[in-house]
Amino acid sequence: MVIYNDVIDRIYQYLFIAAFFLLPLTVTGNNLAIWLAVILWAVTGNYRDKISQILKNKLALASMLFFCVHLLAMLWTEDLIWGLEITRKMLPFFFVLPIFLTLTKKENFKYYVAAFLLAISISEGLSYLIWFGIIEPFKYATFQNPTPLMSHISYNPFLAFAIYLVINKLLSGEKILQSERAIYTFFTLTMTVNMFITGGRAGQVMFFAALIILAFQYFRNSQVKATVISFFLILFISTLAYNSSPIFKNRVDSGVQNIVDYKSNKDTSVGQRITFFVNSYELFESSPIIGIGTGDFPSEYYKVNQINSPEVRTTVQPHNMYMLVLSQLGLIGLISLLWIFYTQYRIAIVNESKLIGNIGVALPLLFLIIMWSDSYLLGHYTSNLFILFSSVIYTQK
Repeated sequence: MVIYNDVIDRIYQYLFIAAFFLLPLTVTGNNLAIWLAVILWAVTGNYRDKISQILKNKLALASMLFFCVHLLAMLWTEDLIWGLEITRKMLPFFFVLPIFLTLTKKENFKYYVAAFLLAISISEGLSYLIWFGIIEPFKYATFQNPTPLMSHISYNPFLAFAIYLVINKLLSGEKILQSERAIYTFFTLTMTVNMFITGGRAGQVMFFAALIILAFQYFRNSQVKATVISFFLILFISTLAYNSSPIFKNRVDSGVQNIVDYKSNKDTSVGQRITFFVNSYELFESSPIIGIGTGDFPSEYYKVNQINSPEVRTTVQPHNMYMLVLSQLGLIGLISLLWIFYTQYRIAIVNESKLIGNIGVALPLLFLIIMWSDSYLLGHYTSNLFILFSSVIYTQK
């Protein structure tokens, strides 16, 4: 029996490493590794102990509560088909994260992170090959915006989080070889450059936020020093990027112009997001406590949009996680969402490992920031990034 359990556990660990590696590279491969682990958990018995372990983890309970609110709001939704689609997208919060929290091992954390960073380096390498014109753009990439394996909306947050992981490792105080330090430093520089030759503005904001978090974590005894250093780092990097990267300059200029011209032209990239926010807030006001229902956002938003802003395209989600949850699930839904992040923070601050504890604080903070610009817990890439890293950072084994 012990041998059998050891074999099963080893399979779990290989599947986790595969899931971390495949996450930035392929949707199908990543999903296959994740759901194979879930199926293996489901068919290997000992369910009383398994469920007991899940119920002992506060993050698992918070995650399942968030999913159950979606399920509950199906009771008053009119569009059951779209409601089932949203519920399907949220299934990992009920099955994957709670189960993985009982299976991942902190002693294997370095292997999970190494697999993820290796995959990011592959994705980054392909991005540079396209940017230099060595290979033709494919899938999502263009020569001007070289993000081949996923859109820039997801790629740049991945890149920002990878940069945080590497710098946090360098500053953690843990002993690492000089060769490793050189590789991490080189990797930090190349990823930072890559951040500004690609067009994901949310990821770039996440990158600057990561620098602030790192400064306050490293200089935790001197808030003044952390503030000054982070301010000058952001000023230096953003100025350098603005004057040397055409795509970054264009994205900044167009973003500012979109805001200035909003009243006369709402149908722009930033203008659409502002309109989505305003119209979604009106939906929230119509049912502030329990929301309009898990599946009713597309149809109800269309009605409001036709009245308020018919010149702007309609949408099935407002590109803002908070407004999506508030519209669909009301304040009850928002509280259940924020409870996840609060629980993560509470677990992270008592972590015995400074390295993992810092990441445990940074992960929810970074997502709380970028979720203002898109529904990042709804899409495959970023939701799985959140779930996979949460499963190992906040495990209580």
